[in-house]
Amino acid sequence: MRERHGARILRISTIYMVAFGFLVPVLYLTLTAFRRPQAVFYVLEAGLEFSISNFTDALNWRGVAIKEAFVNSALIATASTLLSLFVTLPSGYMLARYRTRLARTWFFIIYLVRAVPYVSWVLPLFLLAQKLGLYDTYFGIISAQAAFHVAFYSWILKGFFEGVPHEVEEAALLDGCSRWGAFFRIAVPLAMPGVVAAGILGWIWGWNELLIALFLTTESIPMFAKTVSAFITEMGVEWGRMAATGVMATVPAVIVTALCYRYIVAGLGGVHTK
Repeated sequence: MRERHGARILRISTIYMVAFGFLVPVLYLTLTAFRRPQAVFYVLEAGLEFSISNFTDALNWRGVAIKEAFVNSALIATASTLLSLFVTLPSGYMLARYRTRLARTWFFIIYLVRAVPYVSWVLPLFLLAQKLGLYDTYFGIISAQAAFHVAFYSWILKGFFEGVPHEVEEAALLDGCSRWGAFFRIAVPLAMPGVVAAGILGWIWGWNELLIALFLTTESIPMFAKTVSAFITEMGVEWGRMAATGVMATVPAVIVTALCYRYIVAGLGGVHTK
């Protein structure tokens, strides 16, 4: 009994320490954002002196279209997530239900893509986008983000579809339902918590994406993650404005996660009903 109690205390303590380690940078970032520009170097000693001047200065900073970048990042993240889900729902289902040579080959390709470092794909992607005329276009950015989502979504959706009982689909097939009908009417609804969880994680990744924004866009299509670098000038780093922009970038992801928390928990917790 004592061993169980000690293990429980150790587990809870570890969880709190890990959570504390993740929250401290976020809290310090938020605190820096609400200090006056003169107080960013002694954030913890400034007492109760708070200000929103960093936010107003960041929104009105010369050469930085934060409002347009906010809209662009939200639309591109949403479009790339929907496009990749449309492609990978059948992909994940095929990997979960079929044991053919095509399915094994496709799974190997996905495994290979996930094994290669993400940054290794950026330069070839830049050259390909220039050759196809997709550089600095909305379609090029959305396609690039969706391409990176395909391997991730196919990988995890395979596990979610494996949690859907075969017997339910077989009963639908015996009742005259086609394979596509069983997929859309049975498999997808039962795996929906996992699908939503995958979509939310993909949206957050797309919202925070920096490398694609750096390599495939210019100032004509501002992206929110890229605007943070605009506060590094020849005169130094505008820490307060940069912190304020970081807080503004964090808010949408926090809101989406909070609103869809139960779907994330249900999805990542598994859809196994066997």
